[in-house]
Amino acid sequence: MNKQFVNELADINTNFAQWYTDVILKTDMVDYGPVKGTMVIKPYGYAVWENIQQYLDKEFKKRGVQNAYFPLLIPESYLKREAEHVEGFAPEVAVVTYAGGEELSEKLIIRPTSETIICEMYAKWIKSYRDLPMVMNQWCNVMRWEKTTRPFLRTSEFLWQEGHTVQSCPEDAEKDVQEMLKVYVGCLRNLMAIPTLQGRKTEKEKFAGAVATYGMEAIMKDGKCLQAGTTHNLGQNFAKASNIRFLNKNGELEYGYSTSWGVSTRLIGALVMVHGDERGLRMPPNIAPIQAVIVPIANHKPGVNEKCEEVFNLLKKADVRVKLDNTDNTPGWKFNEYEMKGVPVRLEIGPRDIENNVLTAVRRDTHEKLTLNLGNIVEEIQSLLKDVQDNMLKQAEDNLKASLIETDDFDELVKSVNDGKVALAYHCGDEKCEEEIKQKTTIKTRVIYAYDDSHKCIYCNKPSKYRVYFGKQY
Repeated sequence: MNKQFVNELADINTNFAQWYTDVILKTDMVDYGPVKGTMVIKPYGYAVWENIQQYLDKEFKKRGVQNAYFPLLIPESYLKREAEHVEGFAPEVAVVTYAGGEELSEKLIIRPTSETIICEMYAKWIKSYRDLPMVMNQWCNVMRWEKTTRPFLRTSEFLWQEGHTVQSCPEDAEKDVQEMLKVYVGCLRNLMAIPTLQGRKTEKEKFAGAVATYGMEAIMKDGKCLQAGTTHNLGQNFAKASNIRFLNKNGELEYGYSTSWGVSTRLIGALVMVHGDERGLRMPPNIAPIQAVIVPIANHKPGVNEKCEEVFNLLKKADVRVKLDNTDNTPGWKFNEYEMKGVPVRLEIGPRDIENNVLTAVRRDTHEKLTLNLGNIVEEIQSLLKDVQDNMLKQAEDNLKASLIETDDFDELVKSVNDGKVALAYHCGDEKCEEEIKQKTTIKTRVIYAYDDSHKCIYCNKPSKYRVYFGKQY
């Protein structure tokens, strides 16, 4: 491999954080915005987000979800109705106090999330049990004034989807959040080749104002966790704060049961850190903006460009996301460029290949070179892309399994997590105990594995409530 190319990236094994920044900038996924903590998502990065959108939107609509759009600005009074929610977001909110050349009579909050304003509208629209369930989703941006930022992973402004529902009973609300968690898990696994740990969040880590929060955790190559998506059973808390009531079948007024659920552009960061290697990005074919790139070899020779265009058109017609690079850059430069961008398969076509009615394919996941028959190239490429997708999922599953340990010893837990592991241990469920662990070690609970009161808490030695994953987070 080209030494200059290697030196463009920090060492993934010794400086993972800098490697991540190098990769996302050098592959043209993102750039820094002019305001601290903001980012410009460039076309290559945005194409990844579009593929996530398309997958999820299809799954949502299978389940009766309708897309809508709600305002960016929220009256401060709306937020204050739900005290726990306000407390949870207070340090992160950005506030508009001056507009139209004058001071505003009421401060406006730039949405950190849209529960309050959506609940306000739902209260207006919902009158009867016949109006339920009300299930809407919006694709939008939100603002959370983060002190420490990193593109995709944690920025002051980011893109996401947020679904909000009102159900007629607690059972349907719980069913909704469980179903949507499955949708998210399926998206990461089937589209992005990322396995996850899933479960309920502890009381301390749940969403502000929720009855229960469920999450999925992706494990990065350095062993840290990334909260990749959450679903929230809000019970009647927001319904009572916003007066969302409906006439039930008995003609009685009762409060609705609401839920919310969302994933964001931080999934792009997860994609980079789960699959990347010392050469840059590695894109699973199902989500890759470019699934195969065709590189002509000796394209000044007769027939090379024509054959490349023929293969390009065949693959494009078969819905393969294919690119033909017939620029005047050298083949070596192109090899390095698309390897760093993580394109799953590189196809090389030169005079000798044409003579033998073959082409050379190079897999990004294994660097293996293959000779494929041009006579049935569409089937060959489709099969190869499936193999790459399956292999990348297996590699990620192996990494997740290797990152997990089980322990009953607190010192071992701390050492293991600091060494890049995720530890499964018993805990009492007491929020003060959990906070003390966090303050002492910077280690937090991630999701609950199972409820179990037959053991002792790993930290305070009180009776356990559950087994929970502990780890460090992005």
